[in-house]
Amino acid sequence: MTAPKLALTDSDPKSVATDAVVIGTIQGSDGVLLAPGAEQVDAAFDGELTALLSTLGATGKADELVKLPARGALTAPLVLAVGLGKTAAGQDGPGSEQVRRAAGVAARALAGVTKATVTLSTVDLGATVEGLVLGAYTFTGYKSDQGKAPLAKADLVVADAKDKHAKNVLKANTAIAEAVATARDFVNTPPNDLFPASFAERAVKLGEAVGLTVEVLDEKALRKGGYGGVLGVGGGSSRQPRLVRLSYTGPKPKKKVALVGKGITFDTGGISIKPAPGMDEMTMDMGGAAAVVATVVLAAKLKYPLEIIATVPMAENMPSGTAYRPGDVLTMYGGKTVEVLNTDAEGRLILADAIVRAGEDNPDYLIETSTLTGAQVVALGKHTAGIMGSDEFRDRVATIARATGEGGWAMPLPEELRADLDSRLADLANVSGHRWGGMLAAGIFLREFVPENVQWAHLDIAGPAYNSNSPYGYTSKGGTGVPVRTLAAVLADIADQG
Repeated sequence: MTAPKLALTDSDPKSVATDAVVIGTIQGSDGVLLAPGAEQVDAAFDGELTALLSTLGATGKADELVKLPARGALTAPLVLAVGLGKTAAGQDGPGSEQVRRAAGVAARALAGVTKATVTLSTVDLGATVEGLVLGAYTFTGYKSDQGKAPLAKADLVVADAKDKHAKNVLKANTAIAEAVATARDFVNTPPNDLFPASFAERAVKLGEAVGLTVEVLDEKALRKGGYGGVLGVGGGSSRQPRLVRLSYTGPKPKKKVALVGKGITFDTGGISIKPAPGMDEMTMDMGGAAAVVATVVLAAKLKYPLEIIATVPMAENMPSGTAYRPGDVLTMYGGKTVEVLNTDAEGRLILADAIVRAGEDNPDYLIETSTLTGAQVVALGKHTAGIMGSDEFRDRVATIARATGEGGWAMPLPEELRADLDSRLADLANVSGHRWGGMLAAGIFLREFVPENVQWAHLDIAGPAYNSNSPYGYTSKGGTGVPVRTLAAVLADIADQG
């Protein structure tokens, strides 16, 4: 994607040379209200801006967009009023996610525009930056008609354009948003172009560009190393699996963090084949891997004082004469055996190998993310990740996920479900054999491979990683880039708090 070029300004929006001025509106109990930052624009309309917007039907509700011709009141020809929704009880003004979504709405509406001046930044600069970059996101590489170009440039109104803190916020949040866009690009690339080998090549290229240490295990190295889960799942495809390792060491690292992401570049379900309707969306089954690759690259750009090692298994789950079968027993990396009862529960098999390998690095924290179970969508819907793991760290990650606006909810790993994974042949089975608590059973399966005494979290993003419906806020149709912002915020929190 081509992101808008963002800059800070402390100029009066009334008189700047721009194509549009963006202001925020709030849904008040008695009608539409102006958000902070709109004062100078309101003055240019002789204090009548609220009345004019009300006449045009503005209410200030979330994601609302109202266009008002300036008619000479401003140098710009157009005012865009974007709704922030209601102010939550106990808050002085709109929250970060409200600003992020409003900025995204504005960015999508400004497609084809050369320059805009945005006042939402006076409410929350970082959220405005992220919303603009992600709202402007498009993925059109496979289209003959590219459509309108994204917004080219946006000046963000702040109190002092030379303020060092504001400059740092602009830089950091731009990098975070671009990392989300990178993950979206991976997810949106069709599986005939993004398969294990090509995915590995792209990950290596990104990593080397920021100085990461990279390692790629091909099928021969995986066989030599005993990665039975990755090889079993990937054995049915002519496009052989890979395992990628990306390592970053920041300045005076305080902690070591392992990141693991599921990289199933396409999932047919294998021999336990999925129904045809909706199978095209299984191009997103590497959303966890996409997020992990984008996040470790982001960490290097922002120079987090951490040591971070990403372990990313990549495979294509296909049915063929060489595919693994229900009833097979796989010997995983590290020696545990797993009876395969369903080849469509493949993600946990490649993750098990990766988690054991990541554990050999002796991390302080291990964070794994994956589009793992349909049960996550049944339990929590399309927008809320299920977060499992060691209790304290799980709760910490879930709290941070909600603060970023990506959403997440702490879920238990009930001990009584472990017996449902018992196998008559192997150390454990890859599914429980019934539909109850499927998200939790998958988390319990993964726990079997996590080293003792390591704080860990598992983020099931089966729903949140992909938006099947129309764009909203700063979220485009297709890959969402979840949970890059959560991972980045957790890493920043570890760097700050330990």
